[in-house]
Amino acid sequence: MRDDDDFEDDPDFGDEDDSVEARVWQLLLLINPGDEETALLQFTDYREAVAEGDQSEPVELIGRVIDWHSGFMVAQDDLRSTMQALDELCARWNLSIDWGGDPDDDDFFDDADAGSLIGIAYDRLAESGYTLWTWETDDDSNAGWITLTRDNEPMRELATVLHINLRLGCDAG
Repeated sequence: MRDDDDFEDDPDFGDEDDSVEARVWQLLLLINPGDEETALLQFTDYREAVAEGDQSEPVELIGRVIDWHSGFMVAQDDLRSTMQALDELCARWNLSIDWGGDPDDDDFFDDADAGSLIGIAYDRLAESGYTLWTWETDDDSNAGWITLTRDNEPMRELATVLHINLRLGCDAG
């Protein structure tokens, strides 16, 4: 379980700079709760990519700078990597996901798909006060990140401003 005293109060975006860069910084803070140092490192990587002339959409750049540390992007049919990525993200907060079976058993994946695995992870994380989000990619990948549940509304607002087609992990199918 998380300890709410470890994290700052709800973010207030009302008086902040409304540039894309400022919104990306706010998003990185939300997906790195209690870890401003990691958010700063990722923000630096984001700014360097923009300075080098990368014309990608903000969500694509964010996806690259957070991959396998604060977010995930895996092929839709790579169920083992989906589980590994989510397990790795959860380990940041000393959480583990009960997948409802033994992932080392090949039969475990017979009736599974990425959407059902993401749904299981969403449910388990919700029990501990976290929300698993997924965002639409341009290919057949699954991508997403995790925030504190109390930050759901600010995350939705940022996603809208940054033109990120974001949805709850429970809707990932």
